[in-house]
Amino acid sequence: MFFKLLLLLAASSYVECAVELTQVSSVMLKPGDSLTLSCKVSGYSVTDSSYATAWIRQPAGKTLEWINNIWGGGDSYHKESLKSKFSISKDDSSSTVTLRGQNMQTEDTAVYYCARYLHSYTHQQHPCTKTSCRENCSFI
Repeated sequence: MFFKLLLLLAASSYVECAVELTQVSSVMLKPGDSLTLSCKVSGYSVTDSSYATAWIRQPAGKTLEWINNIWGGGDSYHKESLKSKFSISKDDSSSTVTLRGQNMQTEDTAVYYCARYLHSYTHQQHPCTKTSCRENCSFI
């Protein structure tokens, strides 16, 4: 049986709206398949340590779920329960952040977003969630 992972084009910025993150529109997988999603970043540098690029997903009818993020300096953080399923990497030369998933199952069907995190002056992470982005900028 096939299942579909839905992806949206997202533009997100915590402060200004000059940031664009571009993803593919949809992917169809079979249970057990691997997943590779890439997010092309423009408007900020994936090497800037003030920012992280994150992957977030939202299954139909459920809340947003943070998967992982990678900071400009290369440090990455993962939701503990998803750490063995998903990995994140970045390619500085192409300004691309990639999410890789393994052994994907029907319960992994969701809209997957890439989003930018801004490191605040108090060194706390402030996620750019669907709600906060909608208030501060727009999703395409």
